[in-house]
Amino acid sequence: MTEVTKHEPGSFSWAELATSDPTAAKKFYSGLFGWSIKDNPMGPGPEDIYTLLQISGKDVAALYKMMKEQASQGVPPNWMTYVTVANADESAKKAKSLGATVITEPFDVMDYGRMAVIQDPEGAIFSIWQPMKHIGVQRVEEPNTMCWCELQTWDAAKAGKFYTSLFGWGLKSNDPQYHEIMRGNTPIGGIFPMTPDMKGIPPHWGIYFQVADCDGAVSKAKSLGGTVAVPPTDIPKTGRFSVLKDPQGAFFNVIKLDIQSA
Repeated sequence: MTEVTKHEPGSFSWAELATSDPTAAKKFYSGLFGWSIKDNPMGPGPEDIYTLLQISGKDVAALYKMMKEQASQGVPPNWMTYVTVANADESAKKAKSLGATVITEPFDVMDYGRMAVIQDPEGAIFSIWQPMKHIGVQRVEEPNTMCWCELQTWDAAKAGKFYTSLFGWGLKSNDPQYHEIMRGNTPIGGIFPMTPDMKGIPPHWGIYFQVADCDGAVSKAKSLGGTVAVPPTDIPKTGRFSVLKDPQGAFFNVIKLDIQSA
């Protein structure tokens, strides 16, 4: 178990699910990952709930009901990737200067933090988070926690230039088709080009959750109503992963790392 109290700027720090059916999503993910549920009222309506997903009382992710505007625009349920920044306003301004679109201008989430939603020049959407009272995920490097974020995009070189300029990341390319994202000397994610068979799929960020047993997690997800997009597959010198889709349609990844953290 590793508890954290701070995420340095440039770190992936939060995983948030926008779903069409929060009740069903809570049942699925608590059944799959053993997460406990903490509902927080965020408005006057019965559906204005922001649900924290926890391990031993520590936040590891969250979910909420998709806004009507999102649903009417045909946006499917999805997991959002957050990156910690020192100043949300300055980072949003810089993103614009680099060719991005700021979908939601920086705003305060009560006294928890300040955020913005950004679409990169290729079309992938992510959020930035300037922490105040809430740092983001509070447990890492153990099963059932976020461990990796990965961008699939049509122009990996262009995307790499954008993100390294915005967040100060480095890129390490042992494979010409895969670029590791480096925060300092630590690999935290990846970027790889989409293939012709993915035509029609927009560039997007994906989230990986660490598991103790990839095949077991996939079997459990299927029993809970999830579907398998990519069956359990070995990645040499890394681990065994699978791409899953929850019953509402949100995609996510699970991975059993070769070296597990306790």
